[in-house]
Amino acid sequence: MSDQKVFVASDESKAKAKQFRVFAFLAWIVAIALQFFAIFKLISDETMVWLIVVIVVILALAIVASMLWKKANKLDPASEKDKVKFFVQSQLGAIMGVLAFLPLVILIFTNKDLSGKTKGIAGSIAVVAMLVAGISGVDFNPPSVEQYTEEINKQTSVLKDMNVPDNVHWTSAGNKYHIYEDCYHIANRDNKTTGTVKQSFEQRGISELCKTCEKRALDENENTPE
Repeated sequence: MSDQKVFVASDESKAKAKQFRVFAFLAWIVAIALQFFAIFKLISDETMVWLIVVIVVILALAIVASMLWKKANKLDPASEKDKVKFFVQSQLGAIMGVLAFLPLVILIFTNKDLSGKTKGIAGSIAVVAMLVAGISGVDFNPPSVEQYTEEINKQTSVLKDMNVPDNVHWTSAGNKYHIYEDCYHIANRDNKTTGTVKQSFEQRGISELCKTCEKRALDENENTPE
């Protein structure tokens, strides 16, 4: 097992992930601040329209924050070895999405000064927004160090089976790695990088081999005399 490659996020990926997480937390903080503003200033029959407007804004912030958090996890995933940390990091978007609405929902329905109409309209909208924020924050297939490690070794084995060295090429805008630098998909690109499959995954999250390169390598193997 000494030839097994273990995924380690690159410094660049970690920096980008940190940036995404900072922006996600800022969005959640603003969302929660707006929730408290709604709780203390907008829960009344007279301000129901503004209450609904704020609920919509909170929902938008929660969804954006969850998207940023998921992007960060793809760049720098947690390890499944620590179950609690892995769950919290993977599903924080759902947790924060619910927390951005739950106190507000509870207070809308328990406020004795609100009319039934306000509770029905604003309360229903808040509940739907909370469900949307929670569901959009769920990562149904969260990335992990172990998952990425397995994929890297799988792709490295693919190259080995085709008698191709683990020396591939990719671009900063592409989503596939290439066996051949002169592959027409990247031949005229100036931003090519060369390295191992492991490096392409760690630096760009690329784990898919170019089909054109794969066919060319297989054809060359077939035409190679024994």
